[in-house]
Amino acid sequence: MSSRWQGKCEACGAWNSIVEEAAAAPLPGGGSSTAARALGKGRIVVLEGLSGATDEAPRLVSGLGELDRVTGGGFVHGSVLLLGGEPGIGKSTLLLQASAALANAGHRVVYVSGEEAPAQVRMRAQRLGLHEAPVALAAETNVEDILATLKNGETPKLVIIDSIQTLWTGQVESAPGTVTQVRAAAQAMIRYAKTTGACVILVGHVTKDGQIAGPRVVEHMVDAVLSFEGDSGRDFRILRAQKNRFGPTDEIGVFAMTGDGLEEVTNPSALFLGDREPDAPGTAVLAGLEGSRPILVEIQALVVPTSLGTPRRAVVGWDGPRLAMVLAVLEARCGVRLGSHDVHLAVAGGMRVQEPAADLAVAAALVSSLMGTALPVDAVFFGEIGLTGAVRPVSHPGPRLREAARLGFTRAVLPAAAADAATDAGVSPIAVPALDALVARLAARADAQQGRIKGA
Repeated sequence: MSSRWQGKCEACGAWNSIVEEAAAAPLPGGGSSTAARALGKGRIVVLEGLSGATDEAPRLVSGLGELDRVTGGGFVHGSVLLLGGEPGIGKSTLLLQASAALANAGHRVVYVSGEEAPAQVRMRAQRLGLHEAPVALAAETNVEDILATLKNGETPKLVIIDSIQTLWTGQVESAPGTVTQVRAAAQAMIRYAKTTGACVILVGHVTKDGQIAGPRVVEHMVDAVLSFEGDSGRDFRILRAQKNRFGPTDEIGVFAMTGDGLEEVTNPSALFLGDREPDAPGTAVLAGLEGSRPILVEIQALVVPTSLGTPRRAVVGWDGPRLAMVLAVLEARCGVRLGSHDVHLAVAGGMRVQEPAADLAVAAALVSSLMGTALPVDAVFFGEIGLTGAVRPVSHPGPRLREAARLGFTRAVLPAAAADAATDAGVSPIAVPALDALVARLAARADAQQGRIKGA
C-alpha cells in the first residue's frame, strides 16, 4: 500500500502493478463521535444451536435439466452465480435459452448486455427460435442505472449481467474492467440480490490459462462459480461447478452445440464412446464418476521410441504430474522401461478427467501401446495407483459398474475391494491388487496374440 503513485512496487519489485483505489465511502452518520461510539457498542446477536429447522432453500427451476443438475436443482432465490468461459464457447446462448424458458414459465427475467446491442441479442434469439419469449432486454453498463431499472416495477426472478467486466460505477474512479471496478460492481449486484431475493448471474471473462479474469475476491463473494468448457473443434460443451454453496461442487452438465442452440446430452457415455476403435492398441475405457453421474470415457496412449535426450511427455485432458507419477511407478515397481520413449496421452472427445480413479486405465493404455496389443473390448478400468504399486479402491464403484453394464461391458479391471460390487452389477470382476499383476496379465495377453500370429 502506498499513499502516492509509484512505478515500482517496493514489496515484490514489479513495475506498473500498483492500482489506484478510492477510499471507502463514509458510514451513515458522518463519522461523528456519537455515531462512532454507538457503532462501537454493537448489538447483541441471538445465538442458536445446531439443532432446529433445516428447510431446503427455495429453488427456481430453469427447465434445462443439465443446468439444474449443476446448480443443485435450480437457482436459489437471492443467490449470485458467476459463469466463466472462453469467448464463443456458448455462455450467452446457454443463458439466453435459460432466460427464455423461465420467461415462458411466467417469471420476470431481465437480461442486461454490456457487450452487445439489443439488436445483436435479438438476432441470436431469432436464430434459436426464442424471439417470442417475454424476456426484458437492456444494453447498459452503468451500475446505478441498472439498479434503478431493476427496482422500477416488479422484482425480477432472474437477472443476467453479461458481463461483469463491462460494468462501472460512479462510486469508483477507475476504468471499467479494472480490479476496483469489477469488485465494486459485483458488490453492488450481490447487495441487490440479497436484499430483493432475485437470482443474479454474472458472466465473467477468462484469462489465457482458463481462470476467470478479475480479482479472486469476486469468486469468494458469489454463491456459486460455474465454468463452461469445451473444445472449439468439437460440438459438445461441459458445464462444471467449481463452487456451490447450495449444491454439489463436482457435478457436470453436458451439452451439444447445434445450429438450433445447445441441446442437453442425457447419455454422455455414449457420446464419448461413439467413435471408439476397440481393436486399437493403447486405448482403455475408464469407468469414471463426475459428481453423482457415472461417465465412461476412452483413454488413449501412444508410446514411441525417441531419439531425443529428454523424452517428450504430452498430456491432453488429464493431470501432467499424475502421468509422471504413473510412469515412475510402472518403471520402479513393474520393470516397464519408458525412459527412452515419448509418451502422448489424451482423453478422447476432449473430456477433462480429474479423479485419481483414472490411474489404472492410464497405466493399462500405456502398457498396451508399449506392447502393441489391444485391451479386451468388453472391459472397463478404474482404480487409484499408490506409490508402492498397490491398486487402491475408489469411491462409488457401484454406479460406475452399472453404467458399464448398461452400455454392454461385461468385464471390469478394478481393485480387489470392488469385486463384490462388480458381481452385483452383473459384470465379471478382474481384481488386480497391485499394478504388477495388471502388467503381467497384459504381457501374457501380448504373448498369446503374438503366438496366434506366428501360428497363422
